[in-house]
Amino acid sequence: MIELPTISAAETKKRKPDWLRVKLPVGPEYAKVRRLVDEHKLHTICESGNCPNMGECWGEGTATFMILGNVCTRSCTFCAVATGKPPEYDVEEPARVAEAIKLMGVKHAVITSVNRDELKDRGAEVWYQTVVQTKALSPSTTIETLIPDTKGNWDALYRMIDGGQEVVSHNMETVGRLYRIVRPQAKYERSLEQIKRTRAAGKRTKSGIMLGVGETSEELYKAMDDLVENGLMILTLGQYLQPTKMHLEVAEFIHPDTFAMYKEEGLKRGLKYVEAGPLVRSSYHAERHVNVPM
Repeated sequence: MIELPTISAAETKKRKPDWLRVKLPVGPEYAKVRRLVDEHKLHTICESGNCPNMGECWGEGTATFMILGNVCTRSCTFCAVATGKPPEYDVEEPARVAEAIKLMGVKHAVITSVNRDELKDRGAEVWYQTVVQTKALSPSTTIETLIPDTKGNWDALYRMIDGGQEVVSHNMETVGRLYRIVRPQAKYERSLEQIKRTRAAGKRTKSGIMLGVGETSEELYKAMDDLVENGLMILTLGQYLQPTKMHLEVAEFIHPDTFAMYKEEGLKRGLKYVEAGPLVRSSYHAERHVNVPM
């Protein structure tokens, strides 16, 4: 298969390619979202994860909310979210998130969270209540939940996905070989099993993979096949960007044409929808994924 252009690790340290330039967040809609997030003391992965699309998404009046605090029990080498021992979670958070979504007039909400491995139910009840209360206040709002790895606690998983959300996402993040480097406290097979169980429960399934951390094309194709085999419907592919010098270095910058090729390959291999591009992130164009046929 033809390999399209990349930028090597050596060149990576010199410059970012032109296709990774993003606009600074500005405008009245961005300011409105910022005000509501601050007033309701909410966390967004847009900020905590240094998302390059924050200006575009917030400028359209949408945001991805992060529940259960902003301190994670995992130490993934790619992620800018703080790692440590989380404080007690706020039982009023579901109501605050639901109220903010109503005030913002959001048509499609994406909700995610940090990992809370120290909690017996992995935070499942807060997940459930957030979705249920959001639906109660905004019945026409569709919801995607981007849930963490439950470490094989399947009762917790089923509670997380039982609130009435239209899409359930769980990110693989990378190929199997690189899990020990990228997601040292996760397991490739366990995440596949979580997606399999989610699809068996009748949910619309979604996942995301970052490119440019050292994977090969063949490893990516193997991951696509594994995901299809385990019931995945929607896949997002985006460029990994190093959030700080303390995080995993970028191995290469993938050319937009290569992303286009990967999208075609994913569809050929049985995925129903593939969103692929250098600046694509899990929640990018998420409102479109609700319409993927079951």
